[in-house]
Amino acid sequence: MKHIIYITVFLCFAFANGQTALDSLLQKENKQSVPYITVEELAKKKNFVLLDSREKVEYETSHIENANFVGYDKFKLKKIKQLLPKDKSEPIVVYCSLGIRSEDVAEKLQKAGYTNVYNLYGGIFEWKNKDNPVIDPEGNETEKVHTFDEDWSIWLKKGIKIFEKKSKKDK
Repeated sequence: MKHIIYITVFLCFAFANGQTALDSLLQKENKQSVPYITVEELAKKKNFVLLDSREKVEYETSHIENANFVGYDKFKLKKIKQLLPKDKSEPIVVYCSLGIRSEDVAEKLQKAGYTNVYNLYGGIFEWKNKDNPVIDPEGNETEKVHTFDEDWSIWLKKGIKIFEKKSKKDK
């Protein structure tokens, strides 16, 4: 009985505050040092540079159309300078799977003087979950989205989840 009361109180508190599981995750993992842009806002936006900060295998599985691969582990500002706007006040949107790695990359852009940098809230998972298209390396629309691993796959609700299965000894 205590558990039912506890769960009910927790759910009421979460819903009353309008907080979702994704909100909680991003508040826990991020510093909120970069403003978020929602999927809906990005879908309407016309002039911006879009950067994918996932790893190459993730990007090559699928990405948002017109996104430029910049990576995460090997991200180097010098290597991607040609992708960035000459006017450092022009908008740049960075995304990853959920919005955690992209915050780190966006912070590096801010430190380099780019003043209009956004982090896509919920990343490519939220983009796909809201029925927006993703494309493969040939530019064809696909349902496949690389979800990094089985644990992160829970966040993708729509599309086909792609990830490397790890053996028990790798975990």
